[in-house]
Amino acid sequence: MFVTLCLTLLVSSVIAAEKESGLPKLDDMKAVKAFIDSTEVVVIGFLENEESLGYEELLAVSQKVDFVPAAICTVKDVWADFNITSGTISLFRKADNHQENLVLGEVKTLNSDGLVNFISINEVRYITEYDQVTAVGLFNSEVKTHLVLFANKGSKEFTELKERLGALAPEFTGKFLFVLINGGIKSNFKSLNYFGLKSTDLPRVGIYDGHSDMKWLLPEGEISTERVRDFCQSFLKGELKNVKQAGEEPKTEL
Repeated sequence: MFVTLCLTLLVSSVIAAEKESGLPKLDDMKAVKAFIDSTEVVVIGFLENEESLGYEELLAVSQKVDFVPAAICTVKDVWADFNITSGTISLFRKADNHQENLVLGEVKTLNSDGLVNFISINEVRYITEYDQVTAVGLFNSEVKTHLVLFANKGSKEFTELKERLGALAPEFTGKFLFVLINGGIKSNFKSLNYFGLKSTDLPRVGIYDGHSDMKWLLPEGEISTERVRDFCQSFLKGELKNVKQAGEEPKTEL
């Protein structure tokens, strides 16, 4: 834990020191791996030099989207380890151990707005708040099973539950994506209804399996780390297959 903290602080200080003059440079595999391990989502430009296509755009974006650290690597021997053969901007995320590549030679038009969109779509975290943008990255992920927290943003338990499940999510890397759906906005009512829920029913936790298009709700009660962990394990063991699905009986308004 102490080593990880020191590593994160070191990487953060390098980024802060170099951000005004340019993007941090990663000169070997050790530096690249340390950068990727430093936080949940990072972006690396695998570029030949600072004059290469994509550098100025990535620099501009790093100042707009400062919650996603960005750096460059110009060492082609390192590129090969990430299956990079030409100028590419890659997003690395821990939630599903995924590398998303934007091959610059295949892009018709490259600008900072397009690059911001690329990052926003693919910025899947240990717990990702669902909206029209993040939905693309969530459903494009190879991990098709979602642990869903339905909660009303602004409620007293919202932040606490988000932090609690976000801390649990790393235990299920590669098995579940943890998704937060704000039940207090109209655009998410369809998602609630799919689980047979209304905003007044929240907070609740459910599982959606994209492989089978099946869904289940954690029985009402405390949303504790232990109960959610057991719920996830029950799915992985196949124990939910014979459990009644969520939303099977349509609800009627009184």
